[in-house]
Amino acid sequence: MATLIRSKLSNVATSVSNKSQAKVSGMFARMGFQAATDEEAVGFVHCDDLDMEHRQGLQMDILKSDASEEGAEPPLEGDIHYQRDGTGPLPPSASKDEGICSELSGQGKPKITAWEAGWNVTNAIQGMFVLGLPYAILHGGYLGLFLIIFAAVVCCYTGKILIACLYEENEDGEIVRVRDSYVDIANACCAPRFPKLGGRIVNVAQIIELVMTCILYVVVSGNLMYNSFPNLPVSQKSWSIIATAVLLPCAFLKNLKAVSKFSLLCTLAHFVINVLVIAYCLSRARDWAWDKVKFYIDVKKFPISIGIIVFSYTSQIFLPSLEGNMQHPKEFHCMMNWTHIAACILKGLFALVAYLTWADETKEVITDNLPSTIRAVVNLFLVSKALLSYPLPFFAAVEVLEKSLFQDGNRAVFPNCYGGDGRLKSWGLTLRCALVVFTLLMAIYVPHFALLMGLTGSLTGAGLCFLLPSLFHLKLLWRKLMWHHVFFDVAIFVIGGICSVSGFIHSLEGLIEAYGSNIED
Repeated sequence: MATLIRSKLSNVATSVSNKSQAKVSGMFARMGFQAATDEEAVGFVHCDDLDMEHRQGLQMDILKSDASEEGAEPPLEGDIHYQRDGTGPLPPSASKDEGICSELSGQGKPKITAWEAGWNVTNAIQGMFVLGLPYAILHGGYLGLFLIIFAAVVCCYTGKILIACLYEENEDGEIVRVRDSYVDIANACCAPRFPKLGGRIVNVAQIIELVMTCILYVVVSGNLMYNSFPNLPVSQKSWSIIATAVLLPCAFLKNLKAVSKFSLLCTLAHFVINVLVIAYCLSRARDWAWDKVKFYIDVKKFPISIGIIVFSYTSQIFLPSLEGNMQHPKEFHCMMNWTHIAACILKGLFALVAYLTWADETKEVITDNLPSTIRAVVNLFLVSKALLSYPLPFFAAVEVLEKSLFQDGNRAVFPNCYGGDGRLKSWGLTLRCALVVFTLLMAIYVPHFALLMGLTGSLTGAGLCFLLPSLFHLKLLWRKLMWHHVFFDVAIFVIGGICSVSGFIHSLEGLIEAYGSNIED
């Protein structure tokens, strides 16, 4: 009898589990599609609804009431809610502990192939910010080209060692995954004395990078529109204000499903734009200024170029989540190799060909050098792409801020910005609007694409891609490392630190000078 009861209970649990997975399979499929087609970084899209690896803030619970309870109404088919505190009722076939463990284990979550993961990484490091690379060649010459190759090699290596920090050897000598995110790695390095310090440092760096990315989108939108229609009586600042007015509804976003539907179109449009720019440059191959490519560097501006190049390769922050969602994690290293080799070749060719075409006339955003006949069309595509890409880092930054400051339980600095019904309170909406306005003010007072990109790359890009991965690798796995790994880690940390400090100082000086000139004007 007991065997029969256990068998029936097992069948019921399996049935409920299958139904639950069927209900959410469509959503996860869409999330997988977004992750495979998003333009700037799949990490932004993973913040859409569930990114338990990065945010640890959103948990999915299927609200299914027991029909036998008095006064209970059966939920609608497919009624799925995302609750930030994970307090939603669990399916009747599972206990609370079992339900949470099932969620955290990722059962029912479709895995992605190595090709899809490679598409994610490629989109992350081949975004529209490559338009600033020819400007880096302007101040770095052949050394700038070398840095494009060097940054690809280093970022590929640090991505691999960052993933290695997720694993440890168990008692049976097997390598098992014991961590899920960049934050977990950082916290493990600072434990036991400061168990939360590392995660906070990573979150601060991530917030800075996300907000600066939003600012760059506003800056590039104003810049492109102003240079596309120079005869109109509208200044670059005014174009930035118009762009921000279009972006203000981002403060009301609850998820990114609607925006992410355009991600594939944005990526294809960017690919077409790159092809058009290269095709135009090739049409002027006879006039290429090879003699302008120099072996010496501009000591004052070249450190800014380092930040620009590093920023164009940033992808480490979402690699742990990406590797955890691969069907075959062993293919991660191979995927990193071919994606960074491809990025290195494409970026180097694009930057060199564009610089050879315009030489000393190369501008911060290379499309501004195009003839007026095609510049407006190309720039309009880029502006549309920038505006559609803005919600992704904005929503990710909001998620991190809300989780850290407003939803961290008793340790939260401020009251919860969500009401009991899960709706955003009015003052929380005001803070979101303030963040949008902040990106506008920064874009107005410092409307310099290259300087902001260099500053971000030198500060957070170098930290997240060079310094922290090598430091964490040494801290967690130093006993098992070969001597050449130790040498590489130390060398990357030292070189990355020097480049980061130098680039940050020179970029900051440039921004101060630019701000002073704006005040005088």
